[in-house]
Amino acid sequence: MEFQQFFLVVVSTLGFISLCKSFINFLRWVWLMFLRPPKNLKEYGSWALITGPTDGIGKALAFEMASKGLNLVLVGRNPSKLVATSNEIHEKYGEKIHTKNIAIDLAQFTGQEIADAIEEGIKGLDVGILVNNAGVAYPYARFFHEVDLELMESIVKVNMEAATWITRAVLPAMLRKKKGAIVNIGSASSEILPSYPLYTVYAASKAYISMFSKCISLEYKQQGIDIQCQIPSLVATKMTKMKPTSFFIASPEMYSKASMRCIGYEHLCIPYLSHSVQWFITNALPDVLLNAIMLKYFIGMRKRGQLKESRNKAI
Repeated sequence: MEFQQFFLVVVSTLGFISLCKSFINFLRWVWLMFLRPPKNLKEYGSWALITGPTDGIGKALAFEMASKGLNLVLVGRNPSKLVATSNEIHEKYGEKIHTKNIAIDLAQFTGQEIADAIEEGIKGLDVGILVNNAGVAYPYARFFHEVDLELMESIVKVNMEAATWITRAVLPAMLRKKKGAIVNIGSASSEILPSYPLYTVYAASKAYISMFSKCISLEYKQQGIDIQCQIPSLVATKMTKMKPTSFFIASPEMYSKASMRCIGYEHLCIPYLSHSVQWFITNALPDVLLNAIMLKYFIGMRKRGQLKESRNKAI
């Protein structure tokens, strides 16, 4: 009888501790999503550098940062699109916002060449924020052996190598003034979900970005530099080919507003509300079930992509 009473006390205590932990985590989530004030990003510096700023999340973030009074260095491969984006920003916010364009194809240059171009482009500018947003993904799902060499090299060079070298180019100035913020755009494919079959190289490149961010965050936190990897799930962009928005699919504008609130805080975060809900749901499900669902879903996407590709070739 005494053992049974002791066992019940232990089980009840553990249950109470688990309940308290869950409640504290819920309160923390509410604080992060709804109540925590965003940082004043101009305190990092008067300029922000954004890669991939002519479409999707990058463009939306450029407009959000301009709305906060930040000048912008826009880095992209298409000069005409960069000019068009700069003009749109000036039309909306006037000449009080300065922009500078650096046209460079991140998939075509070596890391050192990219770093040299960035260093030259930002010379004399007080760059306080870097957003490594540029990314390349598969046009549709495919098995690893079906990924052509050019696509594989582009994913590795843009998603991994370019982000690494651009960070290396911007860091010295931040270290000299002992402040700065670096935001690397990761992906749910490497964090929220246990696997991402048929998008292997893309998911692996984003896993690199996540670990890269975690490590350098620890290295430079004491130097006043806040480094963060943001984890978006589905966002309606050209890269994802998601057009209609819904509860789980954010527009670039919706995501960028949430993104701005998180800059300068945790080294790994899921800024958008419904994406964090999605994380809670997937975290509660067994990996074996999620893996089976993802594999079946992406095999279906592969078939549809192949069919569309063959039709386009026939035209």
